[in-house]
Amino acid sequence: MATRSLYFPTISISPVSPISKHHSCSFAKRRETSRNARLGKLNVSIESDRLQSVDKSHGKDYGVVSIHHVGVLCENLERSLAFYKDLLGLEVNLARPNEKLPYRGAWLWVGSEMIHLMELPNPDPLTGRPEHGGRDRHTCIAIRDVSKLKAIFDEAGISYTLSRSGRPAIFARDPDGNALEFTQVD
Repeated sequence: MATRSLYFPTISISPVSPISKHHSCSFAKRRETSRNARLGKLNVSIESDRLQSVDKSHGKDYGVVSIHHVGVLCENLERSLAFYKDLLGLEVNLARPNEKLPYRGAWLWVGSEMIHLMELPNPDPLTGRPEHGGRDRHTCIAIRDVSKLKAIFDEAGISYTLSRSGRPAIFARDPDGNALEFTQVD
């Protein structure tokens, strides 16, 4: 295992062994490593094609692995499923315990993670939100081809904005105004 120091962090690199086809995170690794180097206080290790960073100087290494799911509020489950499942092509995870919860919902696969649609009242205002979803709370989904998604949105009449930084990313809102970013990865 090779180890080198960038400013203060320790970077340990072990042989790469891809977890799955869904974990292509070379850009994320470079960005996170750069951010951690600027902060100068985190230990960073790259193992099994994943970047893990934990501030171990305060005993906070409790085993962070990944984001498991993101909860998204919706007013009407069927309308949201038409957007997420039918338009975006996400698959419903039928193994999740919807019948045990006190509200209607659905779990949708996004790679190896999920979006949990929850039919609950939304405390956020639906008007007055920024036009560009990147300036609002948002969920970012890594995709392979922004131009194909742009064509899907154009055909469906879905409003969107492109990344203002010039990188291949597109921002849209679901039927309940939840902001979504779709960023193109290798």
